Amino acid sequence: MAEGLTRSAARNIFYGGSLFFFLLFAALTAHSHWYMVNTSTDSAGLTDSVKHGKEVWEKNMCINCHSILGEGAYFAPELSNVWERYGGHESAEAARAGIEAWIRAQPLEIPGRRQMPAYDFSDEEMQSLIDFLKWTDGINAQDWPPNSAG
Repeated sequence: MAEGLTRSAARNIFYGGSLFFFLLFAALTAHSHWYMVNTSTDSAGLTDSVKHGKEVWEKNMCINCHSILGEGAYFAPELSNVWERYGGHESAEAARAGIEAWIRAQPLEIPGRRQMPAYDFSDEEMQSLIDFLKWTDGINAQDWPPNSAG
């Protein structure tokens, strides 16, 4: 009877363990991908307008000042719940008009206050950006942000 681990047994354990954990990693990666595509993403609500709104968001680098779902800068308010803050669940038209008016009114020129730059969005860009913010509000953010003010 052998006292210790033989060289061939150690090699078999190494290769067997490596294969097991590689297969486990591949299975978990496939499951994560399946979960993101089929469960955690609202692909039905992901319209062309929402996609264009995200492009407007990225093109104008809104994330340099704002955050969505906690990602981005904290210079300006969190925007993942802006649709809710403007009453979008009660009146979509009023929320849409309020968000648009706020963006178009910038900068407010209030001394000592952070200033949002003026953007000359076309009507299509503005509506797409608002659609993107509305879609973002529908994401299950697990109670983020921690307060309604963003």
